[in-house]
Amino acid sequence: MKMAAKQPEIKAASGSPLWKRFKKQQGMHYFVWIGLVFLLVFSYTPMFGILMAFKDYSITSGVKGIFTSEWVGFRYFAEFYNDYQFYEIIRNTLMLSFLKVIFTFPVPILFAIMLNEVKNLAFKRVVQTASYLPHFISWVVVLGVAFTFLSGDIGMINNLFMSWGWIEQPIPFLTSGSYFWGTAIGTAIWKEAGWWAIIFLASIAGINPALYEAAQIDGAGRLSRIWHITLPGIKGTVVVVLILTIGSILGGGLIGSNFDQAYLFGNASNNSTSEIVQTYAFKAGLAQGRFSYAAAIDLFQSVISVILIFSSNYIAKRVSGNGLF
Repeated sequence: MKMAAKQPEIKAASGSPLWKRFKKQQGMHYFVWIGLVFLLVFSYTPMFGILMAFKDYSITSGVKGIFTSEWVGFRYFAEFYNDYQFYEIIRNTLMLSFLKVIFTFPVPILFAIMLNEVKNLAFKRVVQTASYLPHFISWVVVLGVAFTFLSGDIGMINNLFMSWGWIEQPIPFLTSGSYFWGTAIGTAIWKEAGWWAIIFLASIAGINPALYEAAQIDGAGRLSRIWHITLPGIKGTVVVVLILTIGSILGGGLIGSNFDQAYLFGNASNNSTSEIVQTYAFKAGLAQGRFSYAAAIDLFQSVISVILIFSSNYIAKRVSGNGLF
């Protein structure tokens, strides 16, 4: 009986072997690994500091470090909850954050749509460049600009209103708690709206121009084309950016930094509305040296942010079908 001929081994047509593809993409892998090392060193490694929130750590102890300090459980979380300023700080943080989402999130979208409708390319480039340049200005400089315009003594707006007879006394934009939220929102829009509009302009550029041409032939006006083509075309981008904004809402979200604004614009006169979680933790950690207490406050905020990310993503997927994951 003859042995059956050995069938030739059939190789799956899966392309080049892994090592060949790796060698071919070697340059790109360098960039990927550099990014991963950066995340590991500056994002993941510092997370070990979270242990301070559950330990009785003191930088002045000399002997005991973060890992050798005594466990205290949720003592600092309970202390923050029982603090007499707790509800005021949480209220200020939430109000400032939600007001930013309500009033500033639509601004980059509307600005991108309006800029997209401009046909004069030279004017369009000048406006776009001028709108995102404030993004590169530090909040310290923004405070100086705001002081020049809004100060009660030398502010241009107050002097102008008084010269016109609209007001008799200067409006305390920078020294009254009643005006802090409005001032923070206004300066954040001026500084960041043009920068974030770039994302939505890029999304609009990805819409097939044939859709606009067909709609124009059918007699659709400009507003109709925006409503039925532009807005649906950027819906996915809007949803993703909104989820990221809600996830980081306690830190300022899409527009501006709550900490920078509250710390720089805040003072003893407007402390009732300018004191937020970040500034309170910063003062407790550095000014008072209570690092464990400050870590507990920041971790409390981070947990809320994670909950907001998953909640907003779930709602977005149920409503629009788009989400991050």
